[in-house]
Amino acid sequence: MTICPCCGFKSDVELSAGCAACGACPVGEALPRPEHELPSYGRSLVLSVMGSLLVLVFATQTFVALTQFSARGAKSNFAFLSMIPFDLSSWLAAGESAAWRLKWVAFPVAIFVLWFGRKLYRSIAASPDRFCGQRYARRGLFASAGVPLLILILIGITVPERLRNRQLGIEAGLNAQARRIDRALDEYHATFGTLPDNIGDLNRLPDADHSLATALRNLDVSGYRPSTDLAAVPKQKPRTLRGAVIRNVSSSGADDAIPEPLSFTNYELLLPGADKQLGTEDDLILRDGIVGKASETRRRLGSTTLIKTSKR
Repeated sequence: MTICPCCGFKSDVELSAGCAACGACPVGEALPRPEHELPSYGRSLVLSVMGSLLVLVFATQTFVALTQFSARGAKSNFAFLSMIPFDLSSWLAAGESAAWRLKWVAFPVAIFVLWFGRKLYRSIAASPDRFCGQRYARRGLFASAGVPLLILILIGITVPERLRNRQLGIEAGLNAQARRIDRALDEYHATFGTLPDNIGDLNRLPDADHSLATALRNLDVSGYRPSTDLAAVPKQKPRTLRGAVIRNVSSSGADDAIPEPLSFTNYELLLPGADKQLGTEDDLILRDGIVGKASETRRRLGSTTLIKTSKR
């Protein structure tokens, strides 16, 4: 295919007879190629710049994270410059923070850089007489691949710790819910003199910050079991009906005494764990203000029963 240099018309016919579109004719023979051509360094420069930029961005983010760690303990805005640590653990922590910040940017850029940079490096390696700087191009390609690999390694190191912190956060939230319900039960007992026979009765308490409503939301009421310590209940003389003195002697067998109302003093509340379902291994049990694992409580009660049986 021949392209006319005047109008850009493409044709399969040689231009010796003139262009079919504009009629332009050649005025002489084409210039011969030069005997010596200097190799190009543009492709090697592109690879070197891409690798250097990735390394520079990661190093900058690491230093920024390190200075932020130091600035938290500094009293002035410039005191943190003299407090920058140089130990390996601090730099490793800063690198982990930088890796998490760059995770959504580094990997798409790295995929593009590796795909595009690999094609450039192959063209350089295939024609070393046309392109120079193969060694610098190789270094830039290695840097482009090394930075995403380093980010992946640093993220992988922190994954177990982050999962553990996430689990601790979930457990802290569940314990906070249990503590809020326990505080509400104490307030109910102080207000009404007894624990509620239904956990839903706690809604009668004032809840200005709506924390109690949040704690009771989607709570299974069947897990609440109030009880009374009968040994601690004081023995009181039962009240009798008015006119019991002049009641008929023939009805002396009937008992007109009115017992005192039963007051709940102890409780047990089963709370769902992280899976939000009762009856699983991660359930919590709140018993008289003490929070524990329901599975451990069942295991402990089972071992206690087994010991008593063996003693008998």
